Order: sequence, then C-alpha cells, then structure tokens
Amino acid sequence: MSIANPDPLLSRRQAADYINVKYGTLGVWASTKRYRLPFIRVGRDAKYRKSVLDNFLAEREISFE
Repeated sequence: MSIANPDPLLSRRQAADYINVKYGTLGVWASTKRYRLPFIRVGRDAKYRKSVLDNFLAEREISFE
C-alpha cells in the first residue's frame, strides 16, 4: 500500500531547483542564517519540507495592488 505524502521532503538539490536558486546557496543560507529556512537533518543530508519552501516564497511575494 502506497500513501501519497502531501508534504514531501526534498533534498537540498531538489529544494534549490524548486525555489530557483543554486544548490550552494541553500548551504550558505543555512550556515550564515541569512534566511531562517528550516530543514531536517537526516544523517549528513539536509531535507526541506515542500510546504516550508512554499511559505518561504509566499512571504517574499511582492504585490503591486
């Protein structure tokens, strides 16, 4: 039985592609704390929840209304 995950975990590379930044940028943000973009440590890997990335982008949306 397979259950679809409504909030999948993305690798750092997948997350970078998803928000359209370079792979290394997410590592820099994590180490310098430039942006508080939470991630989950799984061994040596960093995993990002898709919902966190969606919120990150939504918070930076500029509206000209």
